[in-house]
Amino acid sequence: MNGSTPDPRRIESYTQSIRGRFEDCLGRMVEIPTISMDPAHKADIERGAQAAAEMLRACGAAAEVVPTSGNPVVVGEFKAGDACPTITVYNHMDVQPAQEPEWRQDPFRFSKQDGRYFGRGSTDDKGPGITALFAAKYAAENGVRLNIRFLWELEEEIGSPHFEEFITKRLPSLSTDSVLVSDTIWLAQGKPAIPYGLRGLKPARLLLRTGGKDAHSGLTGGAARNPIGELAQVLSKLYDARTGKVLIPGFYKDVVKPSAAEIKSFLASGFNLKTFQAAHELKSLRTTNPREVMLRIWASPTFEVHGIAGGYQGPGVKTVVPPWAEAKVSMRLVPKQDPKKAFNLLKAAVRKINKDVEVVEESGLEPYLGPFTGPYADAAREAITFGFGKAPAFIREGGSIGAVVTMQKHLKAPIMCIGLSLPEHGYHAPNENYDWGQASGGIKSFVAYFGKIAGLR
Repeated sequence: MNGSTPDPRRIESYTQSIRGRFEDCLGRMVEIPTISMDPAHKADIERGAQAAAEMLRACGAAAEVVPTSGNPVVVGEFKAGDACPTITVYNHMDVQPAQEPEWRQDPFRFSKQDGRYFGRGSTDDKGPGITALFAAKYAAENGVRLNIRFLWELEEEIGSPHFEEFITKRLPSLSTDSVLVSDTIWLAQGKPAIPYGLRGLKPARLLLRTGGKDAHSGLTGGAARNPIGELAQVLSKLYDARTGKVLIPGFYKDVVKPSAAEIKSFLASGFNLKTFQAAHELKSLRTTNPREVMLRIWASPTFEVHGIAGGYQGPGVKTVVPPWAEAKVSMRLVPKQDPKKAFNLLKAAVRKINKDVEVVEESGLEPYLGPFTGPYADAAREAITFGFGKAPAFIREGGSIGAVVTMQKHLKAPIMCIGLSLPEHGYHAPNENYDWGQASGGIKSFVAYFGKIAGLR
């Protein structure tokens, strides 16, 4: 089947036959809380890495857990031969914390309901990773002349701080003809999408301390500085919360607007404003113009406030002037914007507004922009159409994947982002889920893609 479309009946039979095994593998991985953000879960990270390697071996791949200065990377490979082309499949096995009160179940207890799989990490990104694994198993067992290498990271959710270390140390053994990333989201159910661009990210924390303890507002109010109020004032001068416009001087200087061809692709994508709003449970938007929404979420930079801490958080009102406050913020960046430069612009702007606010830098990610035409894009379009009966739209995506930029820099190979997640699956949200429809269609799509890539050389 190298270069050709797989037999639909044969791949359908295989997909149905391994459903139970797929669910067992996903269940085992979901129940390991591989939360990279929390040092208390370091042992779970190690346990998750070993479980992932065992899963690769059980499917017939060679596998090892490669240590780094941070969390390990799991490497697996189905070897077809030295003369065959190689594809590198990237996924991540670490997950976000799951402390939201809206969870209807234990987030690290796997459950199934009507073909839907619930649990933290089910769609981001354990489900898609295991989907690609079972497709690779089929390709290897059916003679596809393609070496299929897996890189499963365990630090993606914290910005991949040690992934470049892993890549550079192992670079000679990581030579590849192309890369497949399955960690992206469709437009909606029945509307597949292949992102060729990702926004960068630069988070920071704004800290202000104006006292040593809570002070009675009746005794000190009017004279004492209120750090929460002052931080709110700073934030209001950094961006217009009503429109989203960033007010940091110089912020937009390096922004490159999307080309006419890109905008045409966006408009032809089938993006639906009502579906988008419902999937993310957004009661209202800053604009109801679909074209403007697409440009804002895919091709424009942003400033966001993620949380404000400080003062009394219990029931009722405790009438104190708090001694400190913190705001957690980030900037999403588009091609040509540099995370370090964006941070320096933020720091300078804050200093000018309120010199007492400390701006603490967090690790950032560069934006990514790849091609949306050519043989790999054609192969991806045909593969998704085979697996789901619907051609994908080529768009940019508003999220960030640091490893993509690292692989583009060092592996110097074409990258295709063929994700399987849906907006309603709940990336980073309570009641995260994945479903068999996306998994089964994904297995078929990846099998078709592997076959087409094998025929390109």
